[in-house]
Amino acid sequence: MFDIEKIKSPVLLRGDRTVAYRDPAVYYNDGCFYLYFTLVETEDDGKIYMYLAMTVSNDLINFSPIRKLTQRDRRYNYSSPGNIVRFNDKFYLCCQTYCRENGEKFGNDNSRIWLFESDDLLNWRNPEIIRVKGDDVPVEKMERMIDPYLVRNDDGDWYCFFKQNGVSFARSGDLKHWNYCGNIDCGENVCVVRDGDIWRLWHSPLNGIGEKTSKDLLHWQDSDKILTFGQYKWDWAKGRLTAGMVLDLRHEPSINRALMFFHGTGPEDEKVVFDQYACIGWAWSDDLTNWKYIE
Repeated sequence: MFDIEKIKSPVLLRGDRTVAYRDPAVYYNDGCFYLYFTLVETEDDGKIYMYLAMTVSNDLINFSPIRKLTQRDRRYNYSSPGNIVRFNDKFYLCCQTYCRENGEKFGNDNSRIWLFESDDLLNWRNPEIIRVKGDDVPVEKMERMIDPYLVRNDDGDWYCFFKQNGVSFARSGDLKHWNYCGNIDCGENVCVVRDGDIWRLWHSPLNGIGEKTSKDLLHWQDSDKILTFGQYKWDWAKGRLTAGMVLDLRHEPSINRALMFFHGTGPEDEKVVFDQYACIGWAWSDDLTNWKYIE
């Protein structure tokens, strides 16, 4: 059972010189947290592979064994889950491919965004590409895109935010056919949550987690706020703190809070240790504005 007072560490999953945990996305269902993330492994020969992986916990202290959900293939490197949504009695998880088949440090121009489908949050069907530029645009013409996130408005329309030209977004009625809407100046790893009569968007600039707000999901205003929590004293996050994902459970009686999950790299800059030492951390809030964390 979840009891925030029993959690004694700001780190949920801790990376090392051969393993990194990045880009958390969490879904809460029937008393369990389903934690999805990028698993990065450095093999004995120095080659690096990325996976979409998951673990389950009911208390954020004890976690089930980590499961890889995707294959070992640097042409794809499925990773960076954005979030999990429920639609037509199915679960959907969006993520990216971060293609590094030629030994690149960062994902190349073949990187695209994808959608997995599941009945139970554990077993996921083969993904389909999210054609956010429209059905008529060939996949090879969509250009590099990463870090998707899905959100539904009050009219039932789905929006997919993704990293391209700042952050771009598209709209759909069925998660299959999309119309491109435009882009805004923004960092990566977008997360969008409804808060009363506004939408809050969190994103990742060079360091920390920034915030924007909107009334309509189309026009956004920067709050000039950057969250870094305890980074100044956390060796594990001093290099970079990024990829914030908010799970709003303020109306869940057993939780009564919003939880933010993120990853940190350190003590060296993430540019140096991009594939190593990344850890998944967390913070919480009662109002989505003021955040608390374990020091």
